[in-house]
Amino acid sequence: MTQDARDQEHSGSDQSTSGQASQDPTGSEQPNGADRSEVGGNEDLATAFLRETEVVEEAVEDGKKIRRKGIYLLPNLFTTSALFAGFFAVVAGINGEFTSAAVAIFIAMVLDGLDGRVARMTNTQSEFGAEYDSLADMISFGMAPALVAFTWILQDIGKTGWVVAFLYVACAALRLARFNVQIGSVDKKWFIGLPSPSAAALVAASVWTFHSFDADAFGFKLLMLVVVAAAGVLMVSNIRYYSFKDLDFKKPVPFVVLLAIVLAFVLISVEPSVMLLLLFGTYVTSGPVLAAMRKAKPKS
Repeated sequence: MTQDARDQEHSGSDQSTSGQASQDPTGSEQPNGADRSEVGGNEDLATAFLRETEVVEEAVEDGKKIRRKGIYLLPNLFTTSALFAGFFAVVAGINGEFTSAAVAIFIAMVLDGLDGRVARMTNTQSEFGAEYDSLADMISFGMAPALVAFTWILQDIGKTGWVVAFLYVACAALRLARFNVQIGSVDKKWFIGLPSPSAAALVAASVWTFHSFDADAFGFKLLMLVVVAAAGVLMVSNIRYYSFKDLDFKKPVPFVVLLAIVLAFVLISVEPSVMLLLLFGTYVTSGPVLAAMRKAKPKS
């Protein structure tokens, strides 16, 4: 055998031995050290990501303080839906679809009313949910109404228009911050200041109504200026508004109450924008009217 042939035979024997060494006794291939390190690294990275992004908060259950991990899904789904509706209202307003924007704000208002009730009914309240709800309210009832009103008609007034729109946004933020720190220290029967969902409903209903009637005269521009500014100022005022939180829906009511609710739905369906404007306009003005009546009433 020549030297070249012996060298080739030796080389082939080394390759065969190396190939057998990479298999286990069952014949299946095993990953080498680099592959095992890479797999283990990915697992460690995923575990670290889950650990570092986990929500941990202190809660009181059965009179004891506990550290609870994770969030409750059901109420936060309603909050996320309300946030999406508010964002959709902003996009629709930028695209000139003001009716859709106004309807989206009302949808966000309904969803915002449901998330808290669902959390209480299912006993899934949490600090995370409260903070998330407040941030979603800032988008849906602070930014969205102001931007929709501005892109529709306030921008035609110039600097005054965007200053008033910013005033509304700032007042909404202050209203939500004050509400968060006053929880548990005020009478639940009353809101201190106009609730931000009601202020947003007033602005959205005004845009919906006036836009439907092609009301673009200068007088309507001034009217929207006053509506947006007044809604913002009322949110940070000390005027009390009835909260409806003392209503017990579990108790029986007279038949006429259900009849009145059905009649209200019929009236709203005839001309939704006008009826909603009248409804929330009445609620917004009820605060100052009742405050004036209390001051005018002689003290006994």
